[in-house]
Amino acid sequence: MQTENGLTAVVDDRYLRTASNPRYSVRLPMPNGALAQNEAYFFLEEDGQRKKIRFHDYDEIYLRPGLYEQLFYDRLKCESPTRMAEWLSKAVNDAGERTQSLRVLDLGAGNGMMGQALAKEGVARLVGVDILPEAKMATERDRPGLYDAYFAGDLTQSKSDLLTELSEWKFDCLTTVAALGFGDIPTMAFINAYNAIEKGGWVAFNIRDTFLSQEDDTGFSVLIRAVLLSQKMELHRMIRYRHRYSIDGEPLYYYGIVGRKRSNLTTDVANG
Repeated sequence: MQTENGLTAVVDDRYLRTASNPRYSVRLPMPNGALAQNEAYFFLEEDGQRKKIRFHDYDEIYLRPGLYEQLFYDRLKCESPTRMAEWLSKAVNDAGERTQSLRVLDLGAGNGMMGQALAKEGVARLVGVDILPEAKMATERDRPGLYDAYFAGDLTQSKSDLLTELSEWKFDCLTTVAALGFGDIPTMAFINAYNAIEKGGWVAFNIRDTFLSQEDDTGFSVLIRAVLLSQKMELHRMIRYRHRYSIDGEPLYYYGIVGRKRSNLTTDVANG
């Protein structure tokens, strides 16, 4: 165990740096409460130069082995993948089913953090999808063999070769963690991924708590509220928790949501 800024964390060998996976020189800017979550940035010092990188510039971050883990997990204490995988597994087991039988589509898979948590739960099949080719490259570089398949592609088109290929896996579970909202995944991509899951399949995702407020009328806010209030998903768990800390040291709260699909989503659901 180690303590940093009053926080206790387990030392995880996966994040220890080696000569081929170095510790990066990361500096956070002066506190600025005016920055929105998707505007946050950090400075990376490498090769004698300082580079400003936004937290959501994932393509830049994934190019550097271990930088994502160092920033979001070591420094800002993100714990969403572990929590979401555990809550999903508990919901499945409480329903008298087995996590080990799940065929999972991991949407917005990034560099495989959620996939790693799902693998610990022993899921039967694990397929990742991300729009960024850098995410696929990072996963294959840092976690080779974790996914049974990993696709870099766009799911916004309802009729596409990618969706056709995904349908052949006969998924009965969809996960998407730390990827909804802030423009990372378009609403149509989520709708198409949701519709690719078999009826009665499990759905697990998290979303910033502010997206569920009545004052938020953005696409994802409207979409998720519609899903929760409709009969299209049966809600099993909805837990508010600390996703991670902000660059100013403030906790960022999310809702972790686990449910079962009852029917497909229609394209007009995001419009209320």
